[in-house]
Amino acid sequence: MATVSGPPNPGNVTPRAAGESLLALKRRARRINRALAELYPYAHAELDFRSPFELLVATVLSAQTTDVVVNQITPLLFDRYPDARSMAEADPAELEVILKPTGFFRAKARNVMALCNRLVDEYDGEVPPRLQDLVTLPGVGRKTANVVLGNAFGVPGITVDTHFGRLARRFGWTDSDDPVRVEADVAELFEPRDWTMLSHRVVFHGRRVCHARKPACGACAVATWCPSYGAGETDPVKAAKLLKYELAPGQEALLAQLLAETHRAAEIRMESQKRGK
Repeated sequence: MATVSGPPNPGNVTPRAAGESLLALKRRARRINRALAELYPYAHAELDFRSPFELLVATVLSAQTTDVVVNQITPLLFDRYPDARSMAEADPAELEVILKPTGFFRAKARNVMALCNRLVDEYDGEVPPRLQDLVTLPGVGRKTANVVLGNAFGVPGITVDTHFGRLARRFGWTDSDDPVRVEADVAELFEPRDWTMLSHRVVFHGRRVCHARKPACGACAVATWCPSYGAGETDPVKAAKLLKYELAPGQEALLAQLLAETHRAAEIRMESQKRGK
């Protein structure tokens, strides 16, 4: 793990404390993970799927759109093309009509047909359960491969999407913008058994609390362990208005408890850092 020398996005990311040892960083990272586990016990892959094939195609289609949009079109898509062979033999114009809501539908139609042709030709229509095979498929990189491995095959993997990368840098777990380097840096901090669920929890937090432009620092349950506290709104009332999720039954009390334990500690740390400058 390289020492963070400066934020890759000045004003948006704060480096971890100078001199923080790898052991201290691991302890802080794992405390964040435990707190996120309490806050998001229901964290999961937000793409709907019933098989490795459906998850693979849905993940490829999720590029440059939202999981919500993909989930709206996949019931019709997989009803019409339930397996790799039928999708490989699809009428491109018909497939494009189904994919149109996801954007870039012509390119996506070509990509999924190429993907399915490769599955049919080389893997008898089945999705291979190995990273080294998945990343050779058209349109499949390490992120997509780790999504499929972790959620369809139970193989631990860290999924570095835009949300995960942003929070990993804000948490000081990495100083890199390169997804492969981010994956390697974060993997050093956690046991493999935690990788898949960690990915879900961090993405959930990024979508709901730690937004790209206006992170809700004052309503963040992990603020006390985050070196980027203060990058967003720190007033609890104002920050609460930035949240983009509804709490499950019983979660209101838990969030209030976590915030009570963390908010003042984060404020004290930020004031101490200011005095030290």
